[in-house]
Amino acid sequence: MILLDSTVVVGLLDADDALHDVTLARLKGLASKHSFTASVITYAEVMTGVSLGHHEQSAVDAFFDAVLTDLLPVDKALAARAAMLRAQNASLRMPDALILATADVNDDVEMVLCADSAWPRVRGLSCRVELLKP
Repeated sequence: MILLDSTVVVGLLDADDALHDVTLARLKGLASKHSFTASVITYAEVMTGVSLGHHEQSAVDAFFDAVLTDLLPVDKALAARAAMLRAQNASLRMPDALILATADVNDDVEMVLCADSAWPRVRGLSCRVELLKP
């Protein structure tokens, strides 16, 4: 399973986004062998875009229903792992730490797709982190 970061989801939703073409191509290449998931944190971040008028609610709902097999929750153990990642990586924001921890504690997640160049440098994760660039 591959966990999609918020920047990847936004890149797919917005045809004018700098990541749109590369993200679409990468997901098409992975779709035959992998399923996709996201953290509830990603959902919250994308829904912020809906609230700010960046995306239509129906497009976001359709994406999450059609592309993702599940939204992975945050619990106490995951929050503790996120806090540890945040403490070890001073530039890592807590929402990002929560998303990475979601992938790290979930044995089914093999890889995280993201657009944040700092994420592949986070050490000690149980999964790979792949950086997508425009």
